[in-house]
Amino acid sequence: MTVSRRALLILPLAIGHGARKLAASEARVVDLIYADGVLSWPGGDTRAACGRTGVRADKREGDGASPAGTFPLLYGFYRADRVAWPATGLPLTPLRPNYGWSDDPADPSYNRLVSRPHPGHHESLWRADGLYDVIVVIGYNTDPVVTDAGSAIFLHVAHSDFAPTQGCIAVARDALIPLLGLLGTGSTITIRADSR
Repeated sequence: MTVSRRALLILPLAIGHGARKLAASEARVVDLIYADGVLSWPGGDTRAACGRTGVRADKREGDGASPAGTFPLLYGFYRADRVAWPATGLPLTPLRPNYGWSDDPADPSYNRLVSRPHPGHHESLWRADGLYDVIVVIGYNTDPVVTDAGSAIFLHVAHSDFAPTQGCIAVARDALIPLLGLLGTGSTITIRADSR
């Protein structure tokens, strides 16, 4: 299977097309820490969910775990039809209905943004349930991408009951949107295994 040049270029185009961020003078660099069901940062914290199998240093595709370690917060997406542009120092692009994310280890576009329809297995980023109304891409397994090491690790909106994720970190929507204002280029998230 081959991927068109257009498919390989979609990520830079998506980030450039309609991407907005705060001016450098407005942006702050705040680092986040997830541990024991809480996402914290200097001066605050909020309840959070992680992967259904917890946090693992040896994360694999489909294992339901969140990856342990410290990772950059790269850029984000938001549903412009549901959310006003959230002020942030991260590059932020409006989601489109055809955006997806490859979670197919056999796909040359594995762990990357893809345009749907897409021949490899992928998940749609345009969801009816609101969980992806705001997404921040966590820089896990992105540079370089390692086949089968895990994909689509995001900071996103949690279920109302904080049900576990498939590997992402999730917080309440009313916490995530203002939190974006504290994040900028250079912000990181540290994901720690539960101490329980």
